[in-house]
Amino acid sequence: MKGRPLLVFTVCWLCGSGMACAMTGWTLLWGMVGALACLPFLLRWIGMRGWAIGVFIVALIGGAVHWEWNEARNVSNLPEITKIAAEDLDGYSATLHGTLDSDVRVDGDRADFQIQMNSIEPLSGAQSGTASEVLRVAQTNERLMVQVRLAEEEEQQVVAGWRRGDAITLTGVLTLPGEARNFGGFDYRNYLKTQYIHWLFKVKGASSVSTVSPEGMGKFNILRWNDLIRSKLGSAVDRLFPEPHAGYLKGLIIGMASDIDPDTYGQFSQLGLTHILAISGTHVAVYVASLLLLLSWLRLTRETSLTIVLLLIPAYVLLSGGSPSVIRAGIMSMIGLYMARRGLARDGLQMISAAALMMMWWNPYFLLSVSFQLSFLVTAGLMIYMPLINRLFNGWPKALAATASVTVTAQLISFPVTILYFNQFSLLSFVANFLLVSLISAVVLPLGTVALLLSFLWLPLAKPLAWVAIMLNKVTFVSVEWMNSLPGFVLIWATPSLLWIAAYYAILYALLFLLHRGKGEIPQASNMEEDTAPLVRTHRGQGLPGAAQSGGLSERMDRDRQGEGQQVRSNGSGSMTTLSASIAWPEYTSAFTARGAGYYMGERMNLFHKGMCGLLALLLVVGLGWAYRTPQIAGTGVVQFLDIGQGDSTLITTPGGKHILVDGGGTVSFGNQESWRIRRDPYEVGAKVVVPLLKKRGIHRLDAVILTHADQDHAGGLQAVLEQIPVERFMFNGTTSGKDNFEKLLDTAVERSIPLYAIQQGMSYAADEETVLYFISPDLDHSLKTGGRLPVSEHQNHDSVVFLLDMAGASLLFTGDMDAAAEQNLLYMIQDGSLAASFKQESDSFSLPAVENSVDVLKVAHHGSKTSSTEAWLQYWHAKSAVISAGANNTYGHPNPGVLERLEAVGSQIYRTDQMGEVQMRIKDGQIDVRYKLSMDE
Repeated sequence: MKGRPLLVFTVCWLCGSGMACAMTGWTLLWGMVGALACLPFLLRWIGMRGWAIGVFIVALIGGAVHWEWNEARNVSNLPEITKIAAEDLDGYSATLHGTLDSDVRVDGDRADFQIQMNSIEPLSGAQSGTASEVLRVAQTNERLMVQVRLAEEEEQQVVAGWRRGDAITLTGVLTLPGEARNFGGFDYRNYLKTQYIHWLFKVKGASSVSTVSPEGMGKFNILRWNDLIRSKLGSAVDRLFPEPHAGYLKGLIIGMASDIDPDTYGQFSQLGLTHILAISGTHVAVYVASLLLLLSWLRLTRETSLTIVLLLIPAYVLLSGGSPSVIRAGIMSMIGLYMARRGLARDGLQMISAAALMMMWWNPYFLLSVSFQLSFLVTAGLMIYMPLINRLFNGWPKALAATASVTVTAQLISFPVTILYFNQFSLLSFVANFLLVSLISAVVLPLGTVALLLSFLWLPLAKPLAWVAIMLNKVTFVSVEWMNSLPGFVLIWATPSLLWIAAYYAILYALLFLLHRGKGEIPQASNMEEDTAPLVRTHRGQGLPGAAQSGGLSERMDRDRQGEGQQVRSNGSGSMTTLSASIAWPEYTSAFTARGAGYYMGERMNLFHKGMCGLLALLLVVGLGWAYRTPQIAGTGVVQFLDIGQGDSTLITTPGGKHILVDGGGTVSFGNQESWRIRRDPYEVGAKVVVPLLKKRGIHRLDAVILTHADQDHAGGLQAVLEQIPVERFMFNGTTSGKDNFEKLLDTAVERSIPLYAIQQGMSYAADEETVLYFISPDLDHSLKTGGRLPVSEHQNHDSVVFLLDMAGASLLFTGDMDAAAEQNLLYMIQDGSLAASFKQESDSFSLPAVENSVDVLKVAHHGSKTSSTEAWLQYWHAKSAVISAGANNTYGHPNPGVLERLEAVGSQIYRTDQMGEVQMRIKDGQIDVRYKLSMDE
């Protein structure tokens, strides 16, 4: 650390920015006071003295101030310009004038792009007092995300002709981006804020948009030309490769990740291979190394080659889409090329610090990007941790040892961030990355790139190379699919805390450090070849062990006995292979930097060290086990009414730790869509909302899934649940709707050997000692002959599963979408005693409330529709609280005002997901504590 002041400065800057991001107001102030009090002691502990401490304190404060300054500027000016409150602007009709500020993405019947707005013209009658006034947006950075719903198939071609830099006029409606409506859910509004966007503008039909191409110097917009080149390259890939290979290689070569087949992306994501599907630092490294080698074959001088590649890197960063990982790799490569050109020292940790500082200064919101975090953490981790891990593979052959070392290090470093954002980790990720990353990066990527370039010269010449790439892709796809088919390897993790992540890295480093010491010195071998060598203390004139020979890093170094401040210098006589590798992969060559993580004595492990290793290993295992468990307050049951739009989905966690999912919501579509309207990755509430929430909450398996009835808004989302979450049992009303989607759902349950239970009145399910479900409806005869099929019911609402949940001393009634007739039937059965008789086996434990008694919570039937919740029904149950699950601004008018009045008449406290978002009820000893995601005024 002492020899790397830029690294310390950058870490302090990042800490300041992180504190400003996580804290506000007085919390931030006191947090900064505490950090400033501790920082001098920490800096002195790592060897910093004098004025350097003051510089690093300034860095900490500077990071926080820069973040706060950026936050203060990142606000919408529209309310101030229009003199209309933000809440009233939501739904405001207007005509906008501006400049198209991004490429245009067309997916099915929707086109998305961004504009820089210049003026806004309210539509006639939109708002009083501003009907005919054109409001100029002067000297502002008001950017908007535009969504155009296409009316005709021909409009796809029209939209494809719009280009960045075009003057644009469009008529539509301003809309506030959606916020997180569930605890831990995705917040689209905050995401767009990091893109400096605060409003959506929704347009109906391309006819509501007009564009004019720029004139004069506007035609020479470099980003406009970059979009055009990327489009041409994408079209060339489409001509050369069939799907899904075309989308896969567009992501691999050009960075068009949105064109990748969603199923393919999902398969790769489960194995932790998504870094391959989009342009990343690995691609930049391959690009730089390939260019340097090519220029060396052309007999260009070393200095000329370095200069040419240095100038070409920005072009590649632009062409690849400019993701944070590519920008990071591009900056580091440019720094490395410049320093090699000047013959200066190159230090990987100093280079990555410079890249991070420049990116954070340009846009502090990079800190919140998953791509930024993974790219910097993995790259720095390879520099710091890989010298420690290298020694663990001493006995392996060179090529395997290098690949294994890189793979293990990258997976161990990326693991906490992976479970933080994706909440799952496959144990086969190590194997998949070990086997496939080298194949894809070193063979398929160059092969596909060469084939693409040859296709512009002569398409038949590119076809043989394309065929080879397709064959290799098929091998990759089959391998990925086979590994994903193996059960039990994908582990679901609840979202960990930042403190746990920091502890993980610290314990892992300490454990590897002690294991590294215990390996002792490696005997020197003059002909031994390795890609990287650990930093061990050597005496003056003594070569480092394992220096690479031809085809690797062949530089020999002398180290000063103190080992402080000495850096790797480019050897003018070294081969271009050596130079290209050291520049393109500084994280791998960091083993040659001064001191660093591996600068330790090669001592044999004594008894104390062995004991410390055992303790650290135990701490690591215990920490992993603690993070893997599902978070829950002991002895407390939780009922979570998820906000999944217009539908139903409720997660019940019992005091004993059992998990029951009641319905899964679903995306309802009306009629058969025209083929051109179908999107590549259509929104499906089960895959986009329900499953991610289950994973974030650490639900490793569901003990039961209860489907109240087969309507799409209750059953549709369960398809994704059954495919991604292990399920112990599936309960439903014993009928089918006859729809293809529901038949597919049942087939999935059978294929996955999930037991099916047809619910009848009188059944009960004891989840644990404090939780019992009593099923009081439907009253259907499910007796089937051998080989018979499920009966088709056209009255799914009437046949909904209704049950009484008795948990931790509280009672909750779940009613599905039961109608008034079903309610009346149940009331009759209660009065004549037939309902109680149906529970004859549970006669000692089951009882219905008398008229003067009540249930604690009523899940209101059918989203509060007027077809349910009759006065007699509500008066009998006399619920203290009522929960209505309905979509915000739904077109059905749910909940019905009459139902709300009847609920208020019986004294029920009403909770609505359309107004409050997710509603959670924590239950213990009969007491119910309620919280919800959104404020009532939202």
